[in-house]
Amino acid sequence: MPSVFATGTRMIAIAALIAATALGGGAVATAADTGTAVAGTAVTDVSPPAGAVVGIAHPVTVRFADPVTDRTAAERAVSVTASTPVDGSFAWTSDRELTWTPDVFWPGHTAVTVLAGGTRTQFRTGDEFVAVANRSTHQFTVSLNGQVVRTMPASMGKPGYETPVGTFPVLEKFRNLVMDSSTYGVPIDSPEGYRIDTEYAVRLTWGGIFVHAAPWSVDSQGWANVSHGCINLSTENAAWYYDNVAVGDPVIVRG
Repeated sequence: MPSVFATGTRMIAIAALIAATALGGGAVATAADTGTAVAGTAVTDVSPPAGAVVGIAHPVTVRFADPVTDRTAAERAVSVTASTPVDGSFAWTSDRELTWTPDVFWPGHTAVTVLAGGTRTQFRTGDEFVAVANRSTHQFTVSLNGQVVRTMPASMGKPGYETPVGTFPVLEKFRNLVMDSSTYGVPIDSPEGYRIDTEYAVRLTWGGIFVHAAPWSVDSQGWANVSHGCINLSTENAAWYYDNVAVGDPVIVRG
């Protein structure tokens, strides 16, 4: 299918798939009682930041100046309002950090307003750019707004280092990155140790799972899982994915 992907941007065009999406009225996803402080402590940051365009799996994160003792009050004081109604849920990643995540995904081209205490931010989602990594078929398939645009051979985690199953929003991107097994407790001089220069690295977990270029495993890509948990692609395919993926875009890993 004809497609054009502008290198280094999320300016993605596919015939008849891209259309202007008008922002509708707001729909309150969670109730709010806003003020200058939330549950006795100030809000220091709300993300995504104002004006950001993010992927459809991006959570809302509220950070507090001090540990929150009344979590229920804090949750009640945060509102998430979307131009298309979205259900979601709260979770605490620490006693100072609260997230609100949509139950499935935000719809593409949705405007979202977040109020937490006296802090307000408004962001929007971009295209529905979704990747599915299948550990059994060794394929990495990318869809744009519901239509498959590229299927790539991949190699994932070998036995004992299986790529975790689940849905992971992209956290950050690195054009070049040194990967070092000692950062998660495996010495580089051990049989499973390594320290390698990688390209087009897209982080999925803070524990070290990435989608990245792995020219050394090209012969296994599409056939066998040989990595230490990362999703290996050819350099060409990894560059394409890196150039087009945005922070917050989901990667769904299936067994």
